[in-house]
Amino acid sequence: MRPHSRHTRPDFTSAPTPRRSPAHRIAACAAAALALVAGGFVQAGRAEAAASRIRLGSSADAGRAAWSGPAFTMNGSGGIVPASMAKAVDAIRGGTGSLDVVVLAASTPGSGSRTPECDAVMRLSGVNSCTTWTLTKASDGNNAQANADIRNAEFVYFAGGDQCKYAAWKSTSLRSSVQSVVAKGGGAGGGSAGLHINSSVVYDACQGSITSDEALADPYDPYATFTTGMFDWPNYADTINDSHFVTRDRMGRTMAFVARALQDGLTTGGKVWGVGVEEGGSLFIDKNGLATLSGPDAYVVLGDHQPEKAVSGQPLTYSNFKIWRLTFGRTFDFKNRPTCGYYLKSVTNGVTDSNLYDGTPVTGC
Repeated sequence: MRPHSRHTRPDFTSAPTPRRSPAHRIAACAAAALALVAGGFVQAGRAEAAASRIRLGSSADAGRAAWSGPAFTMNGSGGIVPASMAKAVDAIRGGTGSLDVVVLAASTPGSGSRTPECDAVMRLSGVNSCTTWTLTKASDGNNAQANADIRNAEFVYFAGGDQCKYAAWKSTSLRSSVQSVVAKGGGAGGGSAGLHINSSVVYDACQGSITSDEALADPYDPYATFTTGMFDWPNYADTINDSHFVTRDRMGRTMAFVARALQDGLTTGGKVWGVGVEEGGSLFIDKNGLATLSGPDAYVVLGDHQPEKAVSGQPLTYSNFKIWRLTFGRTFDFKNRPTCGYYLKSVTNGVTDSNLYDGTPVTGC
């Protein structure tokens, strides 16, 4: 593994800049320090834009007594993947009628449309409306109108951007509002940062983004921070999602995340399932937990034993991660998780086996 220098910003250099980009935390800290030197505290809220709402489609919500979900979309990059979103819409409405979608974002797009996700959603059949809420402060998670829109919707999509800001909504009304959508037979999903927030263990990146090499060199690196207790979707327990998976070479850090979660007991039953989705890829997950891949590859990385070594300040050692590679059209059953079809890869003192993204499936398991 090649050495990497410490990041001062999220590692977006190997792919085009996402339409919604996270704040430059170090720059923000420097700006705050300068403000203090210049003469007094500046309240962070003053620099934040007010919560904004843009609704496309019908101004009236669809009305219906029962829905046929839940259904989920887990996307490797921030944008809507029409193939999987159409499946989710059809599954939730049972093939008849129409539904309402809410998109949640913590920042506005850097260019182009202010509602890129809703623009794509409104081109699908069976959609009554799509409302984009941009909530820039943690306290915006208690915005009464935003929560009303969420509860009246049948699908909530978390946009790309900064999952740390999404994790900050854990202590607000927004969390239970999103949960209510899934509970009534609706759905949820997201891409990039929005993918991260939809797993049961969330890599929140609140200190900054971490590379595979850094995480393998020290699974307790200060940049490896997690949020638990945000969402725990049916059939999707004990998962850690990761995005932009192959393009940004994130298999190594997912391995480190899995080992760390095992070491710290962040899941139940002594197993952790990393789910990595490549840019442009999307897992549609139906109410029975069956995931179907649209677009480029996805990977499921199982850790089912304690790491041989996962210690702060030392490189990781973990033998025999079980890895399933999913290609276009392949399925993975998250309700009845498979016990075969995986290939094995290990990490020894921070150095991985070669060719992490492919392998010969184990037979006779």
